[in-house]
Amino acid sequence: MAELYDRVRESADFLLARGAPRPAAAVVLGSGLGDLADRVDSPLAVPYHEVPHFARSTVDFHEGQLVFGRLGSLPVAVMEGRLHYYEGHSMEAVVHPLRSLALMGAKTLVVTSAVGGVNPAYGKGDVVMIRDHINLMGDNPLIGPNDDRLGPRFPDMSEPYRAAYRQIVAGVAAARKLACHEGVLAAVAGPNLETAAEYRFLRDAGADVVGMSMVPENLAAVHMGLSVLGLAVVTDLCDPDHLEPVDVPEILRVAAEAGPRLQDLVLGFLSQLEQREGVEA
Repeated sequence: MAELYDRVRESADFLLARGAPRPAAAVVLGSGLGDLADRVDSPLAVPYHEVPHFARSTVDFHEGQLVFGRLGSLPVAVMEGRLHYYEGHSMEAVVHPLRSLALMGAKTLVVTSAVGGVNPAYGKGDVVMIRDHINLMGDNPLIGPNDDRLGPRFPDMSEPYRAAYRQIVAGVAAARKLACHEGVLAAVAGPNLETAAEYRFLRDAGADVVGMSMVPENLAAVHMGLSVLGLAVVTDLCDPDHLEPVDVPEILRVAAEAGPRLQDLVLGFLSQLEQREGVEA
């Protein structure tokens, strides 16, 4: 297992040698939500394929690069496009970039995603703060021998998404008159969308939204001691009684349309985070 730590360390050291500043926060951008990377000040972009041990993103609408710089006055590392389990990557590969950013100094993770709305009260374009999750992916990045330099053997998951972070976002949303739900994410492996029977099962299980990401990054982050904020945009409605074929261009359109609202919440959150918790800039 020492080899895993060494690979993560090598990736982190490579990025530092390239001139990347140590981030206080890591931000993972989901499908259709990549415009936030354009708002990073003094950006340094490093494609994934240039970093030792990083896998390559194979999804057309994911850029596949790290962007270092500042959002407001806070040093950040933005993952413009994530790696997905359904691409054939191992769970270790999916979370390797995040682990590298944690070794560089990140203490906060903001993870975003486009999701399907299982809760019938949700509409297209709605933003949801993730309160908890149900891992139905059939795998876990923490499986295998544990290296205590990365985190404990049995990480506690009583608060996988920090309640204080959700309170900050709720305040930002209220001040800016932005609607924001709070709900439970069910994570599935994909890449297929779910059947009507599966949507009924997820609703009965207590899920409000469903997606194919976020949970691996959350598990790796909690394992390494990061505090996590999860934000999702509902891009399609998962009504098992009126199920329609999925239109991927429409999903991306809805995500892009909701992008400015999500960006406002993330920027407001990071600003408040620095003020309330004394995150070093």
